[in-house]
Amino acid sequence: MRISKHISYKEATRSEVASRLGIDNTPGEYELQNMQLLAEKVFEPLRKHFGVPILVSSFYRSDELNKAVRGSSRSQHKEGRAMDLDDVLGGVTNAEMFSYIKDNLDYDQIIWEYGDDENPDWVHVSYVSEDQNRKHILRATRRKGKTIYEQI
Repeated sequence: MRISKHISYKEATRSEVASRLGIDNTPGEYELQNMQLLAEKVFEPLRKHFGVPILVSSFYRSDELNKAVRGSSRSQHKEGRAMDLDDVLGGVTNAEMFSYIKDNLDYDQIIWEYGDDENPDWVHVSYVSEDQNRKHILRATRRKGKTIYEQI
C-alpha cells in the first residue's frame, strides 16, 4: 500500500520509538485519507519541483506514540495531517523546502523547527483543506528548556 507515488505506507507509519516500546502506530481510514491528501497537496508537488528524494522523518502518530514522543496533545500528526521533512538525503536543504512550500503551495501550518537562521533542523508542514488552511508560518525555538512558537 502507498500513501502517494513517493511515500510508502511503511515510511508514513514508521517509528523507532513505536517499535522499541511496542506501540501500535496503525492509522484508521480517516487518518489515511488525511495522509493521502497531505501527500497529494504538499509532498508530491515539493518532490516534483526539486526532483530529488526527500526524507519524511515523521508522519502519522497514534495517540499513544504521540504521548511517548512528548508531542503536543493537539498535534496534527495524530490525524495524519502533518509531516516532518528533513534534508538528510542531501538533495535539497530544509531552508529551500521551507521557502518553496511557503511561497508556492497551500498548507495549514509550516514550522521552521529549531536550527539557526540559515537552516531549520527539519520542516513541519500540515494540510487540512483548501477552505480551512490557516497559512500559519511559525518558527520553533527553545528558551529555558521550553519550545516557543513565534509567527514569522
